[in-house]
Amino acid sequence: MPLSARELFARMLKCEADGEGDNGMKAVASVIMNRVNASGGEYLRVNQGDLRKVLLQPYQFTCALTTVNGIPNPQNIYNMAPDQKHYDIVDWALANNKVYGTGTALWYYNPFSPECATYFPRNQSGVFATRIVQHCFYDPTPKYFTT
Repeated sequence: MPLSARELFARMLKCEADGEGDNGMKAVASVIMNRVNASGGEYLRVNQGDLRKVLLQPYQFTCALTTVNGIPNPQNIYNMAPDQKHYDIVDWALANNKVYGTGTALWYYNPFSPECATYFPRNQSGVFATRIVQHCFYDPTPKYFTT
């Protein structure tokens, strides 16, 4: 039996942001829900408001991949066992809550440095909005809506 979207979401939070604490996980959950609720661009076109499609969209989350660059990826959502805190944060996000600063953010990444790039991803469809713990968060630019 396939995993429910809620279960996949909890596993994604554990995999992508467990070390970021509750606020960091809530920020990542906010981005995921922003993609579900995107009003245009790639995320609306490809995922059509479907949480499962957002979580499993190819090449969006390293944790959804079982291999990365041909190398097995042991840290993936299929190997995660979420704790109650992960489900609680998922339920919080599913109730349309957001972390301040992530209002329209569609991307996040950990630059492994104290600086966040001005634009992300490479095509400059996102502009820096805020940093929460180790992750940088990016709001869509007008260019995103042409994707």
